[in-house]
Amino acid sequence: MGFDIESLSEATSGAIGALVSTTILYPLDTCKTKYQAEVRAQNHQKYRNISDVLWEAIATRQVLSLYQGLGTKNLQSFISQFVYFYGYSFFKRLYLKKSGSKKIGTKANLIIAAAAGACTVVVTQPLDTASSKMQTSEFGKSKGLWKSLSERNLSESFDGLGISLLLTSNPSIQYTVFDQLKQRLLNGRLNRETGAESSPESLSAFSAFVLGAVSKCIATFLTYPAIRCKVMIQAAESDEDENKQSPPKNQKTVVGTLHTIWKSEGLLGFYKGLKAQILKTVLSSALLLMIKEKITKTTWVLMLALTRLLSVTRSRLKST
Repeated sequence: MGFDIESLSEATSGAIGALVSTTILYPLDTCKTKYQAEVRAQNHQKYRNISDVLWEAIATRQVLSLYQGLGTKNLQSFISQFVYFYGYSFFKRLYLKKSGSKKIGTKANLIIAAAAGACTVVVTQPLDTASSKMQTSEFGKSKGLWKSLSERNLSESFDGLGISLLLTSNPSIQYTVFDQLKQRLLNGRLNRETGAESSPESLSAFSAFVLGAVSKCIATFLTYPAIRCKVMIQAAESDEDENKQSPPKNQKTVVGTLHTIWKSEGLLGFYKGLKAQILKTVLSSALLLMIKEKITKTTWVLMLALTRLLSVTRSRLKST
């Protein structure tokens, strides 16, 4: 299992991409999360759409509160993407080495991605829970990371772990849908270009972006009820208990949350905030991958230079 500079470079560039994209889109993420966390009860609804969250922040002069929990979210995003990209790259290289193959198949790729995702969830779940509670706290009343973590026991810090592990299927669904759409598009192109040579692996940057966005939307739609349940489970307790805007503590389980949504909002309640989720997810994925691709080469060169510097320093110390 030695030091893997390529995996480390991938992990670092992915983490930096996540850091930048998270910061840019954080106000949208806060509005989305607060909107998702609210449950309509007895015809009372504080937020009728996601823009109401933004107007509340403006009206109460708490615009900066749209960034509450940003530090924790950035820490979680950085660690999450670092662990994921390093784990994915490491498991992929390990698989190729053990199998003796030069290419990785679709099924193996999905398994590796799921394994990397599961490792990421376990490592970052306490930070994920803390950041969700900060975002869903009332504007201006968010607690710091240390206080959020110290006020809860270990099991509470891992609220929503099971459903987070379930949501590791989201990238697998996205990849499968992307692969199927890609094959259909390329097959259709080959049928139109009869007699002309065309690489079955080629896909333009624009086509790849569109198919990536479509596949991500489909994966998000299929897993969205679980996404909303996770937000509600991790949400901060509301001061407005009389309005029953969040499920009681004894209902902060997957089954209890599903029952609360069904009883209060019906079937459509499972998809409350879907548009905002898709918008944020697609923009975040696009920004992350764009930034990652731009800095991967630079990161690799810096890592290589640092490795050589450490090697030279080590050899000089041994010789003295």
